[in-house]
Amino acid sequence: MNRDPVKNRLFLFVLLFSFFAGCNAPKSQLSTFGEYFKNSDYEKSIEFARSKVSKSKNPKKEDLLWTLQLGTLERLRQNYQESNNNFDRSEEMLNYFDYQNAAADSVAAIAVNENIIPYLGEEYDGIMVNTYKALNFMALGENDQARVEFNRALDRQRRAKEIFAGEIKKLQNELDKEQEKEGSQVKKNVDNPQINKLIDDKYPGLYEFEAYPDFVNPLTTYIAGVFFNLIGDHSKAVTFLKESCGMVKDNEYIARDLAVTEKVLDGQAELKDTVWVVFENGLGPVKEEFRIDIPLFIASDQVKYFGIALPMLKFREQVYPYLSIGADGKNYNTQMVANMDRVVQTEFSKDFKGILTRAIISATAKAVAQYALDKKDSSSPKIVSLLATVYSMATTAADVRIWTTLPKNFQVARLPIPPDRKITIEPPGGESFPVEIPACRNAIVYVRIPLKQSKQVLDLITY
Repeated sequence: MNRDPVKNRLFLFVLLFSFFAGCNAPKSQLSTFGEYFKNSDYEKSIEFARSKVSKSKNPKKEDLLWTLQLGTLERLRQNYQESNNNFDRSEEMLNYFDYQNAAADSVAAIAVNENIIPYLGEEYDGIMVNTYKALNFMALGENDQARVEFNRALDRQRRAKEIFAGEIKKLQNELDKEQEKEGSQVKKNVDNPQINKLIDDKYPGLYEFEAYPDFVNPLTTYIAGVFFNLIGDHSKAVTFLKESCGMVKDNEYIARDLAVTEKVLDGQAELKDTVWVVFENGLGPVKEEFRIDIPLFIASDQVKYFGIALPMLKFREQVYPYLSIGADGKNYNTQMVANMDRVVQTEFSKDFKGILTRAIISATAKAVAQYALDKKDSSSPKIVSLLATVYSMATTAADVRIWTTLPKNFQVARLPIPPDRKITIEPPGGESFPVEIPACRNAIVYVRIPLKQSKQVLDLITY
C-alpha cells in the first residue's frame, strides 16, 4: 500500500515528540525519591537528588527543586555547611528566575504543558530557604550570618504580596493575547461557570482552610523574634513576637515570649534560664494529578469535551500530635507555631486560578487545531487530525513538582531550665529521650522527626 512519505514522517515526529513532551518525568522522579526518603535512606536520597541536578551554568528543568531537597537532606544529616551550600545555590536560582522574561515559558506551557518549563520555585520556597539558612548558622554559632538570613526571609515575606500582584497582571496579559488570537473562544472557556462547578466537585477542599495573611510563614516571624531576643535586639524581637501573637493567638508560649520581652525592653526583667524546644514534625503536602473533561467552545458555539490535567494537594500525616517535655517534675506540651500545610495551601489556592487558566488556554488551542484539521483533512482516516489528537492526549499532564522534604508543621514549648539542667522529651506513644542543657544563659533544643520510623535529629543551640 502506498503511503505519503511526508505524512509518515510527520506521524513519527509527532508520536516521538508527544512521548517525550507528555511523559511526566518529574512525577516519576519524585515518586522514586519518596521511596528512598520513606525508608530513611538519606544516602540514596542524596545520591538520587544530586543525579537530577544539571551541570549547566544557568538552572535547567528541576535543578532548583532537587537542590532544595538536598538542602533539607543535609540538615537532617546535621551537615549544616553543606546544607547552606545547597541553599545558597537554591537562592541563586530563585534570583535568576526572578529576572527572567517568562514570555517564552508561557508560550511553551500553553503549547505543551507546564512541566516543559523549569521549576521556578514558590514564594514559601524562598522564605524557607533563608529561614533554614538562619537556623543552620545558629547551629554553627554564626549569629551575624543568621541575622542576615532572617532579615532576608522577612524581606521576602514583605515583598511576596507585591510579587503575587505582578503574577496576576502577567496572567491577565497572557489571557488578553490569547483572546486576540482565538477571538472570543478563550474568554468564553475561561469564564465558563460549568468549569468552576466541575473543579468544585472534583476538588472541594481547594479553598476550605484558614489562610495565613499575604504569604507570611508564622515560623519565620516567630523564630526571628526569638533569635533577635537572644542576641539582645529586644526592640526588633517585640515587633516580630507581636506579629506572631496576632497570627497564632492560642499559643501560650508565644504570648509568654512577648510578655517577657516587653519587660526586658523596659528594663524590668532579664532573659535568662530559658529553654525553647522546637519540634519540626512530619512531612508537608505533595501534589497529585487529577483529570476532568471540560466543555470547550472551539468554533462559534460548537462545544467539544476536552480533558485537562490539574494538580491537587495531598496532605500527609503528622508524626506526633505534640512532644511532652518533662522538667523539674513538671510537663510541658509543644504547641503549634506554623502549619506548613496552610502555608503551602495559601499560596497554591492563589496560584490555582493561573494554573487552571493556562490549562484551559492550552486545551482551547489544541481543540481549535483539531477542529481546523478535521475540516481541512479529507483523507480517510483523517491522519493529520488523528496526530493532533494523539499529541493533545500525550501532552496533557499536570505539574506536580513541589519541595517534598518540608515538614507538616512546626511546634514550640518554652520552659525554665531546671536546676539539674536535665529535660526529658517524650512523644505520645513513642520512646523518650533525655537532653542535658550545658552551662549557658538560654538554649534552643531543635528536634526533627520527619517519619515515625525515623530516628529523631536533635540540635542543641546555646546562648
